[in-house]
Amino acid sequence: MTTSRSTSPRAGAAGGRGRASSREPRPAYECDACGHQPPKWVGRCPECGEWGSVVECTVTGPTVSGKVVSSRMPAEPARPIATISAAPARARPTGVSELDRVLGGGLVPGAVVLLAGEPGVGKSTLLLDVAQQWAAGAGSPSLVVSGEESVSQVRLRAERMGTLHDQLYLAAESDLAAVLGHLDAVKPGLLVLDSVQTISTTNAEGVSGGVTQVRAVTAALVAVAKERGIATVLVGHVTKDGQVAGPRVLEHLVDVVLHFEGDKHSSLRMVRGVKNRFGAADEVGCFEMHEGGISSLADPSGLFLTRYSEPVPGTCVTVAMEGRRALVTEVQALIGATVAGSPRRTVSGLDSARLAMVLAVLQRRTERLTLHDREVFAATVGGIRVVEPAADLAVALAVASGGLNLAIAPHLVAIGEVGLTGEVRRVGAVPRRLAEAARLGFRLALVPTGCGPDSTGVTPGGMQVIEVTDVRSALQAVARASAE
Repeated sequence: MTTSRSTSPRAGAAGGRGRASSREPRPAYECDACGHQPPKWVGRCPECGEWGSVVECTVTGPTVSGKVVSSRMPAEPARPIATISAAPARARPTGVSELDRVLGGGLVPGAVVLLAGEPGVGKSTLLLDVAQQWAAGAGSPSLVVSGEESVSQVRLRAERMGTLHDQLYLAAESDLAAVLGHLDAVKPGLLVLDSVQTISTTNAEGVSGGVTQVRAVTAALVAVAKERGIATVLVGHVTKDGQVAGPRVLEHLVDVVLHFEGDKHSSLRMVRGVKNRFGAADEVGCFEMHEGGISSLADPSGLFLTRYSEPVPGTCVTVAMEGRRALVTEVQALIGATVAGSPRRTVSGLDSARLAMVLAVLQRRTERLTLHDREVFAATVGGIRVVEPAADLAVALAVASGGLNLAIAPHLVAIGEVGLTGEVRRVGAVPRRLAEAARLGFRLALVPTGCGPDSTGVTPGGMQVIEVTDVRSALQAVARASAE
């Protein structure tokens, strides 16, 4: 640090405040007696109490809170990237295929995963299965630390699931120091902490579950996981709007953030990737809850379809994208009686705003359909939630089918976004959607103009693809297919 002394501190302070160029050295102040650097000029040094000892000095190095940060030798020098081994960061499969799909192959040693979800959705059940699979196949113990249940309660769940293994250890703790003691004793390869909001430490202020405590506990666990190479899964609570509870920095500290979603009245559960430093962040894993625990669903499309002996008006099938996964989904619509005043618009699993828009387009762009004074109910099958615009065409055809009493051919799927002028717009991943529909036996697909085989060069085996420009042409294609 080079300094230039000024005999007029107040004048120097005023001159320093007037400098606007970022290329000039930044003014600072230093006590001649003790070396303290206050953020501004004062008549008396706040550190040593000496009067008139604070003078202006020009700082040429970086500063933090008015103090110069000096350089030091790093603990490990920087190396060329080609000489660094990637083996320590290779993922190890957990034995739960759908979770490995979302994680990008498995858990990385030293990685910290935050799994958040609503109470009762099945987080503890899933992670107990993961811990058992790890203990059985990874060659190292797994440790489950519960801050919400006793070890006897966890043991009962493990018996029901059949996840008892000699290398699976259980502990009930709510103190961070005790958790670290268990890590020293067990030396696990996998740590499951359920949940991070229940763990506290005496080294931080605040109550258990508070912002300060959660931040301190998470930072300490991340440091220990990196140092010892322990794959760590932290269970997190969520707020009323579905966000991870606690400070936002919690999601920045960890390597992977997963959301566990599902309706309590449905057996379907989904693990959705939000952040992933080791793979794609838009993957989705599907699970099924049952009396014996939870199991992976490699082919979940069958849950979202209803098999009819004869075609039924008011239904249409589409293909929704959940991350990179194509899911064939059925949309149902029921047109109620004519009512005076404002008719009800009830949805389940769909976006109510998009349904209202589709109804307005159908009312305006079709001749025989009257919807402004009729109740409309729309829903998806199987508890899946579909909010992407690619389902607009299927919603429109389901509503029109119910309103006109026109049964849609059971082998038809509809994919496309509907605009306010009634046009059918292009959507993404159409070849992948068509391939999934063809795999399940659908033989006819309605897609937007420019998404057919002539444009994409992809022709699903045994499927006829028809390009439609607007809702009216889509209804005409449906009528022709139903008549055949």
